[in-house]
Amino acid sequence: MRKYKITEGTKGILRDGRKITLHRICAERDFGDVKKGEQGGWIETEDNLSHSGDAWVFGNARVSGNAQVSGNAQVSGNAQVSGNAQVSGDAQVSGNAQVSGNAQVSGNAQVSGDAWVFGNARVSGNAQVSGNAQVSGNAQVSGNAQVSGDAQVYGNAQVSGNAQVSGNAQVSGDAQVSGNAQVSGDAWVSGDAWVSGDARVSGDARVSGNAQVSGNAQVSGDAQVYGNAWVYGDAQVYGDAQVSGDAWVHGDARVYGDAQVYGDAQVYGNAQVFGDTQVSGNARVSGNAWVYDIRHVFTAGPIGGRDGFVTFFKDKGGGISVKCGCFSGNIGEFLEEVRKTHGDSVYAHEYRLAVETAKACIRLEEPDTEQGGDGNDKTGRA
Repeated sequence: MRKYKITEGTKGILRDGRKITLHRICAERDFGDVKKGEQGGWIETEDNLSHSGDAWVFGNARVSGNAQVSGNAQVSGNAQVSGNAQVSGDAQVSGNAQVSGNAQVSGNAQVSGDAWVFGNARVSGNAQVSGNAQVSGNAQVSGNAQVSGDAQVYGNAQVSGNAQVSGNAQVSGDAQVSGNAQVSGDAWVSGDAWVSGDARVSGDARVSGNAQVSGNAQVSGDAQVYGNAWVYGDAQVYGDAQVSGDAWVHGDARVYGDAQVYGDAQVYGNAQVFGDTQVSGNARVSGNAWVYDIRHVFTAGPIGGRDGFVTFFKDKGGGISVKCGCFSGNIGEFLEEVRKTHGDSVYAHEYRLAVETAKACIRLEEPDTEQGGDGNDKTGRA
């Protein structure tokens, strides 16, 4: 049964340089929130608005081209739906929002404000796209996800769950933002990167490549996480720090300043790595590490019966801590463990030699003042 008719009211618009005529609609029966005789918005042909369901075009909204509005969907305000776009289910497009190209908005999704959904993009579930946000390409926004502000989601990117992308943030490529994760500010998430859990990426931070940021981790400032790097747990990477390669930063670790963590290195526990230092290779910096100079870490290996690696690093107490396999402790404890395990074997000799080298190479001296000559705090204290 027909639910609306085309009235004599018309409006001309330009499409691809040609004038197109839109027609005002009027309800012919009661349905949903619409009463018989109520004037609606503008459509180009009856193919634009289904006669079944409670779908409706309100106010100054317009639907044109091969676009279709169906189900219980609503298009209102000054919204525009055009091209081959589809708005279906209980979806709402309102305000000055635009849905165009081959885009689809479905489920209970909402597109509002000055938002634009175009290309082959999909917005579904309870997702919301608002403000000046744009979702384009083959991007998908689903679940309870929100894209707002001037944020952009494009390429093959996916934003799902309860994730939020806001501010001037961009999510692109094959990147995924999910769970309760938030990407905000001027941050970018690109490539095949994943941001999930309760993670936060903010400021001018960049997460790219195959990198993953998860748990309660935070990446902020001008920090970069890329390659196959993982940042997870309650870890924080900020300032101008970089985590790359196959490196992991996790636990309650902090990497900041101009510090770099790369290769197969791991920084975890309550470790803090900052300043201009670099942690690389197979280094394992953990516990109460307090590393802010390249001479605060020494890694030896392959060493011992398992051809493994041993890492010596400056700790917050001003001494040298050791991480070797399952062992964590100070140098004295490490030497005792070596004695009990290896006696006077060649492996014991290797470990004792590594200890003496570490003691010679690691600089434990604090600077004479709290600040260096450039006015920057070299100890990392505020």
